[in-house]
Amino acid sequence: MPVSLARRGVWAVVAVVVLIILVVAGLPLVASTQIVRDRIAYQMSAWTGYRVRLDEAPRIRIWPSFEAVLDDVTLLDWNETEPHAVLDAERIEVNLSALAALRGEVVFTAMRFIRPVVRLREEGGRLSMPTPQQWGRLARSIDTAKQAVMTAPNSPDTRVLPNDSFGVVEFVDGRITAGSGETRNDIVTSLTGTLDWPSLNRQATLSAKGIWHGESISVSASSAQPLILLGGGAAPVTLSLQAAPANASFKGTASLTGDNFVDGQLSVAAPSLNRLIEWTRANLPIAGRIGPVSVTSRLVGDMRRIKFENTTLDLDSSTGKGVVDMNFDNGRPLIAGTLAFDTLNLGALINAFSPLDAAIPSGRGTPVKMKGGGIDFDLRFSAVNATYGKAALTNVAAAIKVRDGLVTFDVSDATAFGGRMQFGMRADQAATSVEISMMGEQIDADKLPAGVGYKALTPQAKANFTLMLKGKGRDFETVLQTADGSFSASCGKGTVTGLNLDAFLKSSEEGGFFPLVAFEEGSLPIEGAEVKASIVKGIAQIDEAEARSGPYLLALDGLVPFAGRGLALYGSLTAPKGTDPRLEAPLTFFVGGSWSTPFVAAFSAKGE
Repeated sequence: MPVSLARRGVWAVVAVVVLIILVVAGLPLVASTQIVRDRIAYQMSAWTGYRVRLDEAPRIRIWPSFEAVLDDVTLLDWNETEPHAVLDAERIEVNLSALAALRGEVVFTAMRFIRPVVRLREEGGRLSMPTPQQWGRLARSIDTAKQAVMTAPNSPDTRVLPNDSFGVVEFVDGRITAGSGETRNDIVTSLTGTLDWPSLNRQATLSAKGIWHGESISVSASSAQPLILLGGGAAPVTLSLQAAPANASFKGTASLTGDNFVDGQLSVAAPSLNRLIEWTRANLPIAGRIGPVSVTSRLVGDMRRIKFENTTLDLDSSTGKGVVDMNFDNGRPLIAGTLAFDTLNLGALINAFSPLDAAIPSGRGTPVKMKGGGIDFDLRFSAVNATYGKAALTNVAAAIKVRDGLVTFDVSDATAFGGRMQFGMRADQAATSVEISMMGEQIDADKLPAGVGYKALTPQAKANFTLMLKGKGRDFETVLQTADGSFSASCGKGTVTGLNLDAFLKSSEEGGFFPLVAFEEGSLPIEGAEVKASIVKGIAQIDEAEARSGPYLLALDGLVPFAGRGLALYGSLTAPKGTDPRLEAPLTFFVGGSWSTPFVAAFSAKGE
């Protein structure tokens, strides 16, 4: 190799090394002379449209990347008399373009906010940020998108959108607060995430984690045309939220201005409906404890009306399909719709809306609060098969309405206990008054009490009955203890299990108290029976109760208090003269004890 050529190569290498040394050595000089506080503040203000205040001069780092470190940064609105802070951060680390810095320019490539606080305004129940100046680069870009949307709402021209580089924005341990004046409350805390938006005309992706209402949440969102979305046009959107109380996702199109139109597939799943409501602090009239719930639906609508099409609702092992609307026209949301179930847990459904404990009364008096609610409901349900506790029902038609403090639940038709059943409940939450009605036609009389766990002295026969109650209270026990109303029932030919006439007469002759449970293996054939009772302040007064068995007539009167499930009845057993020598005179007796374990004491059975 010629000596001159080798020398020229060495000098080239030396020149490159010297250039690198000069650049590295010159960057701090450039930074200290041209990339000053006002220049960085100007660029941040030019992007955001807010006033930027830097309490300290930037610190410049060369390695491992060229960046400026800004301490105590505040973004404010342009109110001259009383400026409001929009965002403040303990520190902002700004990645800068080294080549642009050598030209005396400030070009951000990435920003990292350390412990930022976003301060939202709360006015009339709505959250908002102070409006930035329209000369801000983001605001101008959004205006350009708005013009494109106005020119062609269904297919805006994305070629006119600005292609300014935006970069990556990270935030660490941030907070979002809301309030007015000095009173502020945290909405989200421990907020950490990344907004990746390479340029304004390209896709933007957000991923973040934080704490909302005491639960850790993970949120991700993306849009192929974020500027069109911000400019009022419809753009593709994907959104997902993951938290212990619920997981939710949406994929479709949306518009964030005007009436906020959405059209896409929604999916929500929660291990407990009650926990979900408590977590979101939704003002819903859910009274009892509801287990897992999930909803999948096509969501179409805007802020005035949202339609849930092709909805599948899984509620406590019940699956229903149908259409549901949510209407906001009257200021108070109304959810209305129809859902059809193959199998429906009727107890869970009643539990979801009833102001009372949906469980069959057990004597424990468990209180369940009547809840108000900021939402009205008008929902109709049908089910091929349904269950309520131990009872099985078929061909059920039901409706639930919640409006202006009045909750109504109606089963207008159902096949149950071998016959037809109807049930209704109305609760006025303001007056804490509750009306309950129940009717049955040609039901198997022994199956209805068995369905609620009561088996003693029930006739095996077809029966009709009507029950009407009206009371006050916030739990089932209190309503029963204050109820007024009536009860009537009649049944045809059959048998009464647990009542043996011969054993009954023999025990009566022996005197003293004896339990009716002693006659479990016996039965009494009857031609028919009727019961009529008036209910006053939670006590059923037997007006008429008769059962005829061949020549024998069994009659009862007395009191049956709902509180304590006690009995205080007087009865008589008679037969025509000459029919049975044991009943030449009526046998009178007293029935006491409780509904589940009644005792009898006979008074007289005098012969001639």
